[in-house]
Amino acid sequence: MLMLLCFLGPGLATPSLSLAELRLQMPAIVVGLILLVAGIGAMALFFFRRKSRDLTLINFGLFSTLYALRLVLRMPVVDSLTGISEALRQHIDLWITVILLIPFLLFLLQTLGPQVKTLVRVFLIVQTIFAAFVIVSDAFGVAAKLRYSLNNYLVLAMVGGLMVNFVVLRFRRLGQPWTIELRVLTTGLLVFGLFVLHGNLHSLGLVPGPDVEALGFLFFVGCLGYVAAHRAFANEHRLVVINKELEIARQIQSSILPREVPRIGGIEIAARYLPMSAVAGDFYDFLAPEKNQLGILIADVTGHGVPAAIIASMLKVAYAGQAAHAADPARVLAGLNHALCGKFEDHFVTAAYVFIDLDRHVLRYAGAGHPPMLRSSRSNGAVSSIEQNGLFLGMFPEAAYEFVELPLQHGDRFVLYTDGLPESKSAAGEEFGLHRCKQFLESHSRLLTGAFADELLGEISRWSSRSAGGGQEDDMTLILLDCLEQA
Repeated sequence: MLMLLCFLGPGLATPSLSLAELRLQMPAIVVGLILLVAGIGAMALFFFRRKSRDLTLINFGLFSTLYALRLVLRMPVVDSLTGISEALRQHIDLWITVILLIPFLLFLLQTLGPQVKTLVRVFLIVQTIFAAFVIVSDAFGVAAKLRYSLNNYLVLAMVGGLMVNFVVLRFRRLGQPWTIELRVLTTGLLVFGLFVLHGNLHSLGLVPGPDVEALGFLFFVGCLGYVAAHRAFANEHRLVVINKELEIARQIQSSILPREVPRIGGIEIAARYLPMSAVAGDFYDFLAPEKNQLGILIADVTGHGVPAAIIASMLKVAYAGQAAHAADPARVLAGLNHALCGKFEDHFVTAAYVFIDLDRHVLRYAGAGHPPMLRSSRSNGAVSSIEQNGLFLGMFPEAAYEFVELPLQHGDRFVLYTDGLPESKSAAGEEFGLHRCKQFLESHSRLLTGAFADELLGEISRWSSRSAGGGQEDDMTLILLDCLEQA
């Protein structure tokens, strides 16, 4: 055991202590080593458990490690073994003493309720300022004894204030159950507070006898360790539960999207859906009211994650109710808006709806705050934007919409998308933009429908550096409609 202590200093000196003196110091050394192992173990656990990191672990680890180092360095046997100069030892002891409370107060901020946090923040600010003052003044050789005395009084005030606060809080909440964490922390603090009171009074020369603060600290560290471990494992369990719930939400959302694109003579369709996270706010669906007719809805709910996905699920139900007037894009959007209004406050939906009638060779289009549809003609290669927008869905009950009717011609390609495509940003922060989408559509007009969709998404991925490990910033949905010769 003593061989471990040799690493605390650069040299190894011959012990000048008697065996009896060594036996007297051994309990304190053992306590110090236990605290050191506990502190280092907590910090290691913090860095190894990447998915459920809890700052209480690192703060507990620092608190326990600093106290253990100070306790061990104060042992004459360690001084004898390491050969550390007295001046350096005093500097290290002083710095640890004034810094020691900072990780402890940070630990309390992570674990206590709002009733105590204000007091803890005040203590933290005071102790941080005092520590900075002491370390700077130590560099100029100001007497250390006065600083130790000031720190003793400051520690007494903080521990006493916390103990009184806990007692008052407990009486105010009589009849209300305390969490296990708060019970353990309160017990540990009260016991340690008594030992700190004794230790600081002993340091001031007001209480005779040996300094037994280390024993109280060991008990207190055990309580803190329980709280830190309990929180770490509780957070991990909570993370596992959340991941399971997200997986269920992802499966549910996947079930509301079309399993495959419809087959309709004269039109080739390709759809691509790239959510930013497990669940997303983008949505698309199809309606086929009659033979040779097809309605296509693409929508984007503001925000991300579960709230947006829930609204997308509502949109699925609302869209199915529009089958009776699927041929009128304006009525479809108005019906969706009516169904969504009043259902949520902090979100809205942009959408575009296309209705294809192959018997009449026409396409009708209407939008609700959505990016414009792109159209390219294989005959002349021209690319144009089709924008017939009304207000976005879900916010204005009386919103009205209009649609535009276009002739379907052989070789026409129509592109519907959500704003995640043109708003994808490069490493320099520049958006891919609508003009690059048009350029790509013009220069790759010969690609088949599915190949074009994959190439466009690949180009955007390269632009935004996702292929090099960058994260996707928004959900992306892309639907392509190619008019074949039969149309």
